[in-house]
Amino acid sequence: MKRTTCLVAGGGPAGIMLGLLLARGGVEVIVCEKHADFLRDFRGDTVHPSTIRLLDELGLGAEFAQLPQSRLQSLRLPTTNGESIDFGDFSALPPPYNYIAMIPQWDFLGFLADHARREPAFALFMGTEVTDLLWRDDKVAGVTVRTDHGEEMIEADLVVACDGRHSILRKQAGLVSRDYDVPFDVWWFRRPRRPDEQAEPANLVPSFAGQDIMLAIAREGFYQIAVFIPKGTDARRRAQGIQPLRDMIARLRPDFADRVDTLTSMEQVKTLDVKLDRLKRWHCPGLLCIGDAAHAMSPVGGVGVNLAIQDAVATARILRNPLRAGTLTETDLEAVQQRRMMPTRVIQAMQRILHRIVFQNGFRSEHAGPPRFMLFLARHVPGFRKVPARFVAFGPRPEHAPDFARRQP
Repeated sequence: MKRTTCLVAGGGPAGIMLGLLLARGGVEVIVCEKHADFLRDFRGDTVHPSTIRLLDELGLGAEFAQLPQSRLQSLRLPTTNGESIDFGDFSALPPPYNYIAMIPQWDFLGFLADHARREPAFALFMGTEVTDLLWRDDKVAGVTVRTDHGEEMIEADLVVACDGRHSILRKQAGLVSRDYDVPFDVWWFRRPRRPDEQAEPANLVPSFAGQDIMLAIAREGFYQIAVFIPKGTDARRRAQGIQPLRDMIARLRPDFADRVDTLTSMEQVKTLDVKLDRLKRWHCPGLLCIGDAAHAMSPVGGVGVNLAIQDAVATARILRNPLRAGTLTETDLEAVQQRRMMPTRVIQAMQRILHRIVFQNGFRSEHAGPPRFMLFLARHVPGFRKVPARFVAFGPRPEHAPDFARRQP
């Protein structure tokens, strides 16, 4: 039977970052990722300024900047006359943290994992699915994992659940969540980006018409498209076939009409079942949940990855010393929740407001689009554009790298 000080379930952004930080702090850590690689499409691909600054503090910023990526400079809103105006101007933030990096998550995770593997205290087990908790005297004492070679047990002083919004571990621990209604799901797919479009500045401009809402994100060599559909309508809409979706794209973005025929089947369209919830208690003896396992986020604002990474930073800073000393208690786990609960609540509250005024009202009234007051503020209030940009870029409580994890480039 293997043993470690900290077992992290899930090799996503929170799990790999936590493993890297703890290992740099001299804590023995094993990260278990159920897939054999990181190659899964349509995951959170936005790296916000809070995370870019963290990478600089860890001595990884210069190397990260060399990875293929596009830089998002602004969020724009369409006006009634067919034009658009800046709503969130990231370029107006103090440099060098004045953009959002758009990078495939598998590249980002591979980058973090490569650096984590350089730490003697770190181990990453790919193709290793955490399936169950081990209990001893009413305390989590490790996990059971499944690999191609069968099942085995790994003992640990602490198990951290980073296994996402469908977390098996939080369910097995009986941790209760508060669930919020979400009015939409998202269809994700790709469309070609022509060579003459590559030089366009990266920005986000949602498109609205009737009940239809679409967002096109310019990526390296393609557009990543998000179509927002009323929750619960996925099966019915899929049964209608591909042509209604083609028609919607051409209606919302006439400049894409020349390439809708590349969308040949609904199998090319992936559905994100959007959830918004938050655990009332993030922990029990021997177990801590962070990231989406503690609070499933809406894709609105693209903040999920970065909020999860902030959770990992706070977790490493608060728990490193008690883990090394062997004195970890639930009071330490509660300190993590207390540190990260406020920003989680604030961001989820903002997402729920946007769900109601943009999506829910749009679906009901068949006049989807940004509310007039948002356009008024963006157009007439000096400096307002920095407010949403700052909120999305850093959040209400950004974390800094702990001293023990910092390195010179």
